[in-house]
Amino acid sequence: MAIEGFDYQNFAQNLAQQALELIPADFNENQKNYVANTLLNFSTIAGQALYDDKESNFNADQAVMITQIIAEWSFHKSIDLIRSGIPQQYWDPIMQKIAFTIFEVAKNAFKQNLPQDQCLQVIEHHVKKTYLDCIAELKDKNLIDDGLMEQAAHQSNIDAMVQQQIETPAEQQIPQVREEVPPAPQNGVPAQTPQDAFSNVDTKILKLATLAMLFRQVKQEKVQSILNKIDSDDATSVIKFMDMDNLDEKVDHKAAMRCLEDFKSNVPRGKASISTASIVERIKNVAENLDKSQLELILRPERAKVKKFVFTALEGEYYDIPPRVANIIATHLENSV
Repeated sequence: MAIEGFDYQNFAQNLAQQALELIPADFNENQKNYVANTLLNFSTIAGQALYDDKESNFNADQAVMITQIIAEWSFHKSIDLIRSGIPQQYWDPIMQKIAFTIFEVAKNAFKQNLPQDQCLQVIEHHVKKTYLDCIAELKDKNLIDDGLMEQAAHQSNIDAMVQQQIETPAEQQIPQVREEVPPAPQNGVPAQTPQDAFSNVDTKILKLATLAMLFRQVKQEKVQSILNKIDSDDATSVIKFMDMDNLDEKVDHKAAMRCLEDFKSNVPRGKASISTASIVERIKNVAENLDKSQLELILRPERAKVKKFVFTALEGEYYDIPPRVANIIATHLENSV
């Protein structure tokens, strides 16, 4: 039975029309058309599939939500692909995999009546994973090199748009610190020296900005793992600073080096190791916030070894895989909750 009140064709057209106003102004006509047409095609296909689905019994609101989610992610990831530098002949296959993943994960999530915020979190996790897997596959086939893979992996239009919505520009939060020759004294009052200027700076802000400069040279998964362990407001500030084009100009390098030396002095000596017992505990802690259906939904697209590792950990045992790989799996699960 068709979904009453769900005009998927007009809805897809409206979504595509709205998207035209949000496409980056620096895109050429070919790029703009690709974003708009990709969104229109996938939202129309998804809408029709939902409309003709005789088993799921979705109502119009649910169908609208699933279609809109596919449209929004089609918009963001097509922009990411364009900015990535990956040749255009590989865009469509990647977008098809992403759209199919969203459709299947969203349908299963809605069938299980998960809360909307959990649905969106699970979908976002799988979108990002599929995107990165597709890029890695291109690299494995020697269709792109390491540099292009790294560049593509760091594209995130949705994060950029969120950044634009922040009311207080990040530039206003970073003090200007310069190691310059101080001006001559005026009226007998000694001019402030560079060292004095540094001592009056908000040290916490300067350290967060320095972290952002450092994180630009670190792989994304490591950055996220570190950000997960610090205060959420501080993590947000670091992310904002990382997105600034002129961060290096705002923070004097000598001041940043002082911060790095301070970080170094507080790092424990000795070679760090990953505790398998702690990884098992992390996975068990994640599972406490999920019911079995949610966990199965998150793990559905994963490889058999990943699933076996997780379910073995839930029994308090460690399945024999490299600790670094296990740590990545645990981090992905934590980010999905």
